[in-house]
Formats: sequence, structure tokens, C-alpha cells
Amino acid sequence: MLENIKWLGNSGFKLISNSGKIIYIDPFKTTETEKADLILITHEHYDHCSPEDVIKLSKPDTIIVTVPDCQSKLALTFNKIKNLKLVEPGKKLVIEDIEIEAVPAYNIGKNFHRKENDWVGFIINMGNKRIYHAGDTDLIPEMSNLKDIDLALIPIGGTYTMNSEEAAKCTETIKPKIAIPMHYGTIVGTLEDAEKFKKLAKCEAKILSKA
Repeated sequence: MLENIKWLGNSGFKLISNSGKIIYIDPFKTTETEKADLILITHEHYDHCSPEDVIKLSKPDTIIVTVPDCQSKLALTFNKIKNLKLVEPGKKLVIEDIEIEAVPAYNIGKNFHRKENDWVGFIINMGNKRIYHAGDTDLIPEMSNLKDIDLALIPIGGTYTMNSEEAAKCTETIKPKIAIPMHYGTIVGTLEDAEKFKKLAKCEAKILSKA
């Protein structure tokens, strides 16, 4: 499973499905050049919804899946987007052999990511694996509804999201087989935070080197 995933820094990832589909999630200042079949964007903050990276990674038939808040931001700089699919928490899409479910992502007790924004994380079903990208979120009650997660990509940087300790509690709630820390090393958070998360996590945790 881990051989088909790359951490691109911050909350960005590249996934390769069993059928060879290239999926990017929240690419930001990436050095990747391989064109995407799918680009998933969790919310409109600049380090997640980066029009420059979307342009760089797109081809004519690339499908972009994102929330309504990102639509105008992308359209202003990339008016060739033809395959844009909008989601909100609870919505599911099936794109060929990949199922995508948008799930809630928001803060509790701080205003960076309000629940009413309807920003999201994603569950990506590829083959027989379920990959959860949490987006920018705190430990929220809806996480108790997540089941059978094989791989969880969890923010640990603090300030705008969970910190290491809170993210470790998240692994106890969602019980993934493997957890990978994200949202550190670029805006907030350090490698030391990721190492602390790995030590405290209630499941196997892997720290990926930035691709």
C-alpha cells in the first residue's frame, strides 16, 4: 500500500491506483510533473487550493473534485477546467474504479476552518483499500463514524489543525491500520512533532520523506 503513495509536503499526496490512475490531493509547491487523472482539493486555503499546481498537473481530461469555495478561485486562473465536480460532506462520487467520499473537516474552538464552510476530508476507495485524507481538521465527533480505514493521512502541525497529541487520539478513534502524519514542515509543525505523533499513535505510524 505504501509503495503507491508519496508525500509531497504539507498536506499534499500523490496516489497511484491499482489501475494506474494518478491522484493528487492538495498539491502545493510540488515538484511532481506527472499529469493527474484526478485532483482532490479539501478547501480553499492557499496551501491546499493552489491554482498554479492544478495547472501544472492537469491534462485535458483531468477531473478536479473540490468544494464550492474553490470553484471561483480556480476559474480565475484556470479557465480551461472542464471536469470539475463539487462535493460537500456526505457526498460520494464514483469515477471509474475509484470511489470518493467527502467527509467533514473543521475546527473546534478556533475559527480557521468553520464547520459551516462545509470543507472536507476524503475517503478514497481504491481496489480493496480505504485511504482517509483528513483535510484540515480537529478531532471531531464525526470521526467515530469512519470504519475500516486502511491508511489515514492525519494533520499534526497544530495551530490550524490537531497537534501531535490530538492526532494520536484520532488514531484511537478511527483505528486505521497505518497512519501517516501531514500538515507539518511547511506552514507550521516540525519533524519533531511528527516523531512525537509516531510515538503516541495507537496504530502503526509511518513518517514519509518528502518526495
